[in-house]
Amino acid sequence: MNDKQHTIKAPVTVSGIGLHTGVVSNMTFMPAPINHGYKFQRIDLPEQPIVDADVDNVVDLSRGTTIEQNGARVNTVEHVLAALVGLEIDNVLIQIDGPEPPIMDGSSILFVRPLLEVGLEEQNALRNFFEVPEEIMFRDGSRETEIAILPLDDYRVTVMVDYHSPVLGSQHASLTDLRQFKDEIASCRTFCFLHEIEMLYKQNLIKGGDLSNAIVVVDRVVEDNELDYLSDLLKKPKVAVKKEGILNNVDLRYKNEPARHKLLDLIGDLALVGRPLKGQILAARPGHASNVAFAKKIKKYIKETSVKNVPVYDPKKSPVMDINRIAQTLPHRYPFLLIDKIIHLDETTVTGVKNVTMNESFFQGHFPGNPVMPGVILIEAMAQTGGIYVLSTVPDPENYWTYFMGVDKCRFRRKVVPGDTIIFKCELLAPIKRGIARMQGQAYVAGQLVMEAEMLASIVRKDA
Repeated sequence: MNDKQHTIKAPVTVSGIGLHTGVVSNMTFMPAPINHGYKFQRIDLPEQPIVDADVDNVVDLSRGTTIEQNGARVNTVEHVLAALVGLEIDNVLIQIDGPEPPIMDGSSILFVRPLLEVGLEEQNALRNFFEVPEEIMFRDGSRETEIAILPLDDYRVTVMVDYHSPVLGSQHASLTDLRQFKDEIASCRTFCFLHEIEMLYKQNLIKGGDLSNAIVVVDRVVEDNELDYLSDLLKKPKVAVKKEGILNNVDLRYKNEPARHKLLDLIGDLALVGRPLKGQILAARPGHASNVAFAKKIKKYIKETSVKNVPVYDPKKSPVMDINRIAQTLPHRYPFLLIDKIIHLDETTVTGVKNVTMNESFFQGHFPGNPVMPGVILIEAMAQTGGIYVLSTVPDPENYWTYFMGVDKCRFRRKVVPGDTIIFKCELLAPIKRGIARMQGQAYVAGQLVMEAEMLASIVRKDA
């Protein structure tokens, strides 16, 4: 996956009819600056309001995902968003002169191709990944739906669909590398069952539906008079049924094209989380309602874990302890004095800072050519931060040693590399008794948790 943010090199326009509204629209992808994200702009409305592609803006899930903000609504956004995620494009303004993106052929491929034609442009900023630290699960018993995302330093999706249909049966589809999206997933079209068509028309949906932009699955015997009725409904001279149960001799692009399209929909809907994801996504019988509910659950998790209690480091403010005071307190010296500043110290908590540079001695031998800070060094730096707290509890810290006794529940969430500034926060879990301190520690880079652990340390008087 790309580490840097990307936009497109030039504007590009696609035109066509909307699947549900039946309104012809012109949609232009515009380059956008760093950290802009995905935004739609209704240029046909007064003041040309902008609608953020955000799960909090979802207002309707009738056979597609509709968002609304600032008095403007955009229908069926999932295929457009899937194309952007699949190409690892981070920042785009999508100007549209109607209520719904063109359905094109019912897939994402006719968005992907023009985007690739204008080309992608790398931007000088890192992508703000959400790297899932633990399993996040969604279940909907009424729909027999389950979706989970598991920790993984990559983006992978596996989908299973089962409509209890003799035509479709149970199908699976997987995306193991985002680079596969344009060739393996993007061209997979939307679909529905024959018995749904009349209902959808009566619900004022699929006004732009056509056998050229959707697969219609026939899973029962259909009489000739019903086929004639469908011909009139779809404004087609003749409607036929293939032996495998697909209307009008439409050839499937893949045997499991419906499952692949559900995977495409899931990718597009999860773009509404607002950040690129790193994780293994497993979905059984997903749909837009469950996808959006899952996206809301992920966003809530991010808000609760990534923002709450993350230490704020302002380098302009004077530290509680600079490197000289730290050296007077801790016995460690180069190359093992690992903390540069202490920026907070109170009755239960200490916060330290380490600036990671390529000059660190351990980079000479740890993954040469791919410098990654060793996990054991992260633990040691966190322990030194906790040691500062423990020594602050005695009046004469110069007369004490602190010894690291144990570590528990240690998890590494992402790699730390040269150029990172690590913020270590250690909090006492219980009062110090008999010189034993138990602390909970976290390490953050750019507000994101990179490591956490519980630590046990002992404070011992030097002449004991």
